[in-house]
Amino acid sequence: MIAEKIAYRPKWVISKFADDAAFAAGQAYARHEIDGNLLLNEGIALMLDLLIGAGGTALSNANARLAVGDSATAEGAAQTGLQAATNKLYKAVEAGYPQRSGQTVTWRAVFGASDANFAWQEFSVANGASDAAVNLNRKVSNQGTKASGQTWTLDLQITLS
Repeated sequence: MIAEKIAYRPKWVISKFADDAAFAAGQAYARHEIDGNLLLNEGIALMLDLLIGAGGTALSNANARLAVGDSATAEGAAQTGLQAATNKLYKAVEAGYPQRSGQTVTWRAVFGASDANFAWQEFSVANGASDAAVNLNRKVSNQGTKASGQTWTLDLQITLS
């Protein structure tokens, strides 16, 4: 009997820039990599529906949002979005994203000077602009507070093997 497994390896990358000029010059003052996250039940159901052609909204450039919020509530598979009460933002991915290279898909969003200026404690990728969208996953990790005037980028890389 052959046993087959899928390895699911998500990695979040946050690059922090002091201002728009530093962002334009590619001069980040910090870069953080965070491994792992929890797949949410609603995200798993969406992946399976898309796999069998049963419908659903893809996490494509037209729909995908990377989301940040300030809730430190632990991840739970039954959650259906970010857990922050008010400090959260679903930001559209950049043009040209998501990208696939080999067995890795990458989404990227840029949070400009006036975006998401609060503590970054939770992360997700969703197929819409609010908690009403389907969120694939959720990660809780304290990454500091984004100040007004700063630009931070958020990437999510998912590798299957």
